[in-house]
Amino acid sequence: MKILLIRHGMTEGNQEKKYIGRTDEPLCSEGVRALKQQSFSPCEILVSSPKKRCVETAQILFPEQNIHIMEAFQECDFGDFEGKNYKELNGNPQYQAWIDSGGTRPFPNGESSDDFRQRCCAGFLEMIKTYSAAESIAMTVHGGTIMAILSRFAEPHKDYYDWMTENGHGWLCECKDQIITVLEKR
Repeated sequence: MKILLIRHGMTEGNQEKKYIGRTDEPLCSEGVRALKQQSFSPCEILVSSPKKRCVETAQILFPEQNIHIMEAFQECDFGDFEGKNYKELNGNPQYQAWIDSGGTRPFPNGESSDDFRQRCCAGFLEMIKTYSAAESIAMTVHGGTIMAILSRFAEPHKDYYDWMTENGHGWLCECKDQIITVLEKR
């Protein structure tokens, strides 16, 4: 099965380098313009996070396609860091502790990295089981969702942050027996 993992288009929060997880912000005009210049092959199944930025991305890239929403593919809940960027968090002891942990500590009043990754990977396994007869699936999701899935299932293995993906771009993959082979960057 071919799987195309696409990170949603740019939002105002992305432009300002803010932690945007549970915030349901739409694409910004620059993000819409950039997506309209993209071209992806049609897919049999289109799956999206329920967040506006992902659904809007799906509608722009695959306008005639039915969208299947999967709650498990939502971005991490950044808790007290939500809606802030590193400049705004500079000097915050909780933020410094999170940085010093290499991003492994749970976000204060948010989600832990392990819980987030497990949720995304469980959703991925559910998706490939549900649509096992499909030959191709496109996913419009969040950067963290892509990083969680590829760091767990891609061979050869790469670390979580090695799979950072720009807005509106992604990875074309082949998935067989829960192993992902990355074919190309898109």
